[in-house]
Amino acid sequence: MSNSNTSFSSAHPAFEAIRQQTIESLNIRVEHYEHKKTGAVHYHLASDNTENVFLVALRTVPHDSTGVAHILEHTALCGSEHYPVRDPFFMMLRRSLNTFMNAFTSSDWTAYPFASQNRKDFNNLLQVYLDAVFFSRLDPLDFAQEGHRVEFSEPENPDSDLVFKGVVFNEMKGAMSSISSTLWSTLCENLFPTSTYHYNSGGDPQHIPDLTYAQLQAFYRSHYHPTNAIFMTFGDIEASVHQSVFEEKALCHFEKLSEKIQVQPEQRLLKPQRVQSPYIFDENDTTDHKTHLVVGWMLGESSDLKQLLEAQLLSSVLLDNSASPLQHALETTELGRAPSPLCGLEDSMRELVFCCGIEGSEAEHADALEDMVLAVLERVALEGVSQQRLEAVLHQLELHQREVTGDGYPFGLQLILQALGCATHYSDPIAVLNLEPVIVELQQKIQDPNYIRQLARRLLLDNPHRVTLVMTPDTELSAHRLAQETARLADIKAAMSDAQRSATVQLAADLSARQAQVDDDSILPKVELSDVPATLPEPTFTKTELHGMPFTTYGQGTNGIVYQQGTAPLPALSEEQLQILPLYTNILTDVGLGDQSYMEVQERQAATVGSIAGFVSMRGHADDEQRVSANFTLSSKALLRNARDQAQLMSDTLHRVKFSETSRIRDLVNQQRARRDQSITGSGHSLAMAAASAGMSPLANMHHHQSGLAGIRQLRILDDSLADDTRLEAFALEVQKLHETLISTPMQFLVIAEDHKVTDVARDISTLWSQVSTGEDRPRFQMTPIREQRGEIWLTNTQVNFCARAYPTVTEQHPDAAALTVLGGFLRNGFLHRAIREQGGAYGGGASHDSGIAAFRFYSYRDPRLVETLQDFDASVSWLLDTSHDDRSLEEAILGVIGSMDKPGSPAGEAKQHFHNRLFGRNHETRERFRENILGVSLDDLRRVTETYLRPDLASTAIVTNSGQLEATASLREELNLTVQEL
Repeated sequence: MSNSNTSFSSAHPAFEAIRQQTIESLNIRVEHYEHKKTGAVHYHLASDNTENVFLVALRTVPHDSTGVAHILEHTALCGSEHYPVRDPFFMMLRRSLNTFMNAFTSSDWTAYPFASQNRKDFNNLLQVYLDAVFFSRLDPLDFAQEGHRVEFSEPENPDSDLVFKGVVFNEMKGAMSSISSTLWSTLCENLFPTSTYHYNSGGDPQHIPDLTYAQLQAFYRSHYHPTNAIFMTFGDIEASVHQSVFEEKALCHFEKLSEKIQVQPEQRLLKPQRVQSPYIFDENDTTDHKTHLVVGWMLGESSDLKQLLEAQLLSSVLLDNSASPLQHALETTELGRAPSPLCGLEDSMRELVFCCGIEGSEAEHADALEDMVLAVLERVALEGVSQQRLEAVLHQLELHQREVTGDGYPFGLQLILQALGCATHYSDPIAVLNLEPVIVELQQKIQDPNYIRQLARRLLLDNPHRVTLVMTPDTELSAHRLAQETARLADIKAAMSDAQRSATVQLAADLSARQAQVDDDSILPKVELSDVPATLPEPTFTKTELHGMPFTTYGQGTNGIVYQQGTAPLPALSEEQLQILPLYTNILTDVGLGDQSYMEVQERQAATVGSIAGFVSMRGHADDEQRVSANFTLSSKALLRNARDQAQLMSDTLHRVKFSETSRIRDLVNQQRARRDQSITGSGHSLAMAAASAGMSPLANMHHHQSGLAGIRQLRILDDSLADDTRLEAFALEVQKLHETLISTPMQFLVIAEDHKVTDVARDISTLWSQVSTGEDRPRFQMTPIREQRGEIWLTNTQVNFCARAYPTVTEQHPDAAALTVLGGFLRNGFLHRAIREQGGAYGGGASHDSGIAAFRFYSYRDPRLVETLQDFDASVSWLLDTSHDDRSLEEAILGVIGSMDKPGSPAGEAKQHFHNRLFGRNHETRERFRENILGVSLDDLRRVTETYLRPDLASTAIVTNSGQLEATASLREELNLTVQEL
């Protein structure tokens, strides 16, 4: 590691170079600058990575729950001084080859990040983002659209009822349908009685309508200023190049502000608190075992690296896996069904929060839960934990520090977000990125047996700043809040003068006209199809036989981590085995091996690998969606020094696993149920699409019945049945038989490591695998063909709706597949975004083609409407067929598809994807050919495939809503023959 405080050769004259530090474990050099005139800070993470990342964050500290920071984040992206168009953000999304583009509102910052591999594209986006943040127009109509407004239910009829509308208003109604979001919001409200964290920064739907346009403007003027800004960049563009744009396009226009925006420290509670609060429960089910119990502590400062890492260490010791003392207690207690989704350490706010708890409990168990948690902590404080567990926790820290990620967010953005919290609180973000010296220091500290004992006592047991939250289901709360909202709207209407009624009608008309206007998009920068690279790089690999077994190796820049997989074709399975397959893959790596109990195996895993998991991948054939291929894979990652132990663990997992710990299996099914239940409000659009397309192909049908709404319902039934010991024993036997079937076919192996190590690793582990049988060829997995129309309306616990419509189409080798893929983006860009999000008020909506199941699917996300959204799906089809379209709109849709296809992953992720694509018959040439077909799609192609496939007589429909909508949807259900399904 090198440090330097000399001037940097890359510093722009407007900036002062503060310091730089090389972090060898991440292959980056962090450079810290400050803008001389305004005090804006710039952290540049210099890397040879061509995927450049930009983020500008503003410290945003709201003092109420009106969602001012969140609504401002949305509104700021709706037009600026140099780009006075209605929605430059969404227009740039489709004029760009970005690999990431978004905006976030956190509890105490708002950030605007993007990433791109294309320099021209990066420069385009940078100019638009800088203008949006520092020179936003904040049009009152955009505030009405994105934030909130009142409108007559019949917009032109002032005698009709008033309703609240707004994108953020509906988004937060959806977010607060999530029990975990409600839990966290309520816990923070009580853990932080005086600071900004007391409030819901996203906005509480009950308080969002209190926000005025003048308050939004005032918040913008005080917070969106360079003095309060943090610029962060990553990649191979020099810092001075970024800074010249920052200076020219934004910073030179500002003077330094004297006000320092920061989160004030919370006042310490003198004694623990107990809070009971209701949550909305709209399901037609008993409220028994539906209470959530959570215990939360406020700890020290997150920007103090010592306090942060001590809290992380203690949290990992207590909760890292099922062998950890607190996690074990929460998983096995009879006080509740599963650990709370809130378990763990939250380190993104000024003060750290540690919490733990259970769900599926009763309010009267609160004392018992507290006693159990404190007893576990007391035991750790008295007895400590084994040196082996402490070493394993540090091993996980080291592995996490070394891994080059990037399969979800870009790697550079993950590093930036990791550092942003400290920068927000005027602390050193570089130290948080450079964990190696801290790990060395912790290695020394854990040699003292008293170290972890004292941490448990000081941070938790002797800490009175503790809140126990008892959150109970309330079947009347939803109706009560609706009545409150209705009464509030009635009062507003009753108090309206004739002029105010006319103004409300006029606002709706003005907003509708604004949403319908076609802006001159030529003022926005763009990339063109000529900027698209002709080809994509292909990872290099080697196929070989070692000890008679097929090995594929990839030499990639993995930063000292080895990835291993064993993969076998899925053999023929019964319907019953197919149904429990997702549960089996979840259970496989969480039970005992040989004479080791599951707790001993958990400790072995923590000391050996960063992760180990089984999964099944299935795909329809490239030329026939009715034929499905499937593979079972066991996958893991580990530090290079553990590669052989990693392989031994994988081998033992496959050949020594035992399913005799039935209470453990019951707990795992219970936890899986809890996770799946929590996913409904966050992934309702995906679940609706899975239900709508379940008749398109056998794979689509299986998705719906395994991981979709039908699967969640089946999982609940199974989980309830496992309370009976006889049924539990029988289920464990079924899992055992399924395992024996799965490992009966021959495996092939994948190894990904550093180029100069990968061959040696493969040779070494092949000797180990050669000692166990890898099965013999058996009949392959097959599925029964299906192609049918469906219509379902699913009732669950949600305050908003999710709508989907699906049409049967073709697979990727069909000549029409490329046009259908482009069609999804074309309909979203040209029609659906405006109709469903801007006019309809949903948080999102769109369309896409899935060639794997041969289905084209429309969807809406966190949507206040139902019937009108389905009409918009149909109207988008008519719009495409009956309207004249220009080539630029087509080009934008194609760019969107290409940008998604070309998006880079992590070095290991790209190798894995390449390997599995080849297993399913999709080689690099196939991908390149499909990419060429995308680039060749014409407007005539779009019209042709729309006429051919998106016919009303072929459509299937699915809706996710609540039971309160049953009466309102009666005629729709009859018209579309929708069957009512309850979770």
